[in-house]
Amino acid sequence: MTALRVLVWQWGRRGGGPRVAVEIAEALATVDGVVSLLSLSAQSEPLQSDTPPACALSVPTYQGLGGLLMRVLAIPVLLPRLVQQIRRLAPDVAVCAMPAPLDMLMALALRVAGIPYVVLIHDALAHPGDGFPFQMALQRSLARGALALATLSRPVADILVARGEVRGRPLIVLTHPPRSFGPVPPPPRSEPGPLRLLFFGRLLPYKGLDLFAAALREIGPHPDIVVRVIGQGPDSAALDTLRSLPGVTVEQRWVPEDEIGALLAWSDALVLSYIEASQSGVAAGAIAARRWVVATRVGGLVEQLQDEPLARMCEPDAKSVAGAILSLLSDPPPRDTKTFSVEAAWHELAVSLVQQTRTVLHR
Repeated sequence: MTALRVLVWQWGRRGGGPRVAVEIAEALATVDGVVSLLSLSAQSEPLQSDTPPACALSVPTYQGLGGLLMRVLAIPVLLPRLVQQIRRLAPDVAVCAMPAPLDMLMALALRVAGIPYVVLIHDALAHPGDGFPFQMALQRSLARGALALATLSRPVADILVARGEVRGRPLIVLTHPPRSFGPVPPPPRSEPGPLRLLFFGRLLPYKGLDLFAAALREIGPHPDIVVRVIGQGPDSAALDTLRSLPGVTVEQRWVPEDEIGALLAWSDALVLSYIEASQSGVAAGAIAARRWVVATRVGGLVEQLQDEPLARMCEPDAKSVAGAILSLLSDPPPRDTKTFSVEAAWHELAVSLVQQTRTVLHR
């Protein structure tokens, strides 16, 4: 069988997008009969790290809205060189690991070069307060030109179908693998002291900050619980409430990728009191670090965590979240004996992606 050359691209600068692209590209490289190629923004976090990944196509993108507008206006100038670079790499298919603002430039270049592409859709609907202006419109436009669409959870796939956005194209449904941010730390509660709860990620309304605050008020002051809320997001009444609660600290800032491993290691449990979810990169990090998880039964969280022995699922209401948190003290999850490999999970995703993509290409 001829080797399948797959170009994985993601042109975001930081956060989950570039990292997911790196993990997919590295996993594809472990599949027999596949040549994996990676394209990232030259300004992306992975390429600025001490151990940058192999990147076949580094693309200067932009800084801020003004830089984005300049890049859009320069598309007629940028396009010919990008087409030439793609033709030199000679991929059989490209995979967009997560949509980003400049993807239409890449889609146009791929079309000119005669290369089909697959779009990995993480969110079928925009979360309140999330994303950039016209994000969903750009995503739909990118998807219309795709050979196939892919998702990381069945709920996202179901929404795409229900909204008529699949439009007869093949739909590849994958499972979100765990994400490692360093060595696995000692098990939860390995050190004496209070239960350490971490609420981590973008501090946006759909993450259920107000629900978490209500759950902590339901619990009341507790000498055996300390809480850190950390991530980037706008000021809100929920954050003000959390700051006012005893035992709670709030750090409202962007967390660089190289700090995430230490944050997970600090925690005993992560709280995902979301009111809606497609799937969760935070949950994926918690699973890889073998942390306990308290998560609401919403969206793709159920699918992602239902077979995870360290997870406690609860209803999206304050009393249920509070009860799940307190159960970690009164009836903690059993000792973790699950055989676990992050690399094997990503390899499984890559094999499934390759098999389904080959089928689509040969139709």
